Amino acid sequence: MKITNVEAFILESPYENHAPEGSEEARGVKHCFLLKVSTDEGITGWSDIETSSHVGAAVVDAPDSGSGVFEGLRVLVIGEDPFDVERLWDKIYRGSIYYGRRGVAMQLLSGFDIACHDIIGKAIGKPVHKLLGGARRDRIRAYASTLFRGSTEAMKEACAFYLERGFTAVKFGWGVFGQDLKLDIKLVAAAREALGPDVDLMVDPGWMVNRSAYDAIALCRALEPYDVYWLEDFLHPENYEGYGKVKAAGVKTRLAAGEQEATGWGFRELIQKGGIDVIQPDLTRCGGFSQIRKIMWEAEYAGIDVCPHAWLTDLNTAASLHVNAVLQRSLFLEYNVSDSPMLREVIQNPIQMDSSGFIPIPEGPGLGIEINEAAVKKFCINL
Repeated sequence: MKITNVEAFILESPYENHAPEGSEEARGVKHCFLLKVSTDEGITGWSDIETSSHVGAAVVDAPDSGSGVFEGLRVLVIGEDPFDVERLWDKIYRGSIYYGRRGVAMQLLSGFDIACHDIIGKAIGKPVHKLLGGARRDRIRAYASTLFRGSTEAMKEACAFYLERGFTAVKFGWGVFGQDLKLDIKLVAAAREALGPDVDLMVDPGWMVNRSAYDAIALCRALEPYDVYWLEDFLHPENYEGYGKVKAAGVKTRLAAGEQEATGWGFRELIQKGGIDVIQPDLTRCGGFSQIRKIMWEAEYAGIDVCPHAWLTDLNTAASLHVNAVLQRSLFLEYNVSDSPMLREVIQNPIQMDSSGFIPIPEGPGLGIEINEAAVKKFCINL
């Protein structure tokens, strides 16, 4: 089997990306990036990638430079065998190293690696979790991943909506959070009151707020009465020492981070210096399945949990489900609840949560997700 093409699709939502004004659900991202890898046997692999879509398309389409280190993704992989995931990972990493190593180059490498695993699973008729070593469970508890609302009343109304849908865990993040500490505490308190004591509540304060380790410690302690399951990505992604200071302060809340991190060695540094309790690799940013194996080992060695970050289409949701399936201990599946037809319609067989708040692991070949290419063309702006 040989790779014959790599295609980038930039999708555009009919709605603008902004925080909710009331209790309504956010519409989600303005643009979404999909990657399609085709082979000479007619088998295709797909991935979504949370990146700057227009920059990502340039990485795919960049021509052969002749130097071996400024290359586009397509020219690096045409004619290669998609089964050679480890060798191809290294080839792409080295081939993009003068403009890559992190950021969009790593994100495109991640998506390509996911698409190759999708192809491999389809070729052998097995789900990706079989390629990762075998599932330990057949369903994962989902949490609703959403934005903070601007008032306590809107927070309570949003929580009631998620409870009605069957969620047993909710994460609020970003939005208005970080502008006023007193309001922040009121919003979290309102969420806890509305959800009750038995529903897990996570908080993502947003790292783009200019928050010091001292501020983060104060925030953790202020939120402790509300039984927050974890506090996520509250400092700059490279501020490993800051995370370490917060952990050393003896805060009671779990510290979670890593959606911006990449590679096994990157997560080793985050774990060792940051002292966090839950790492959150995003499959489309961390290096794909080839790196998640190494990242899981680093977490196991350190005795901490892994909970993948997953926030786009059901392609990434499915990829994260396969990882959750093979973990020794699975906490949650992050489920994007944003109200976006662009994200929903491109999937032929959407992932469904059952009435108890769990999502079954896909058992179809590859990722187990089928693409609606007509819907891709409907939203695509670069064809």
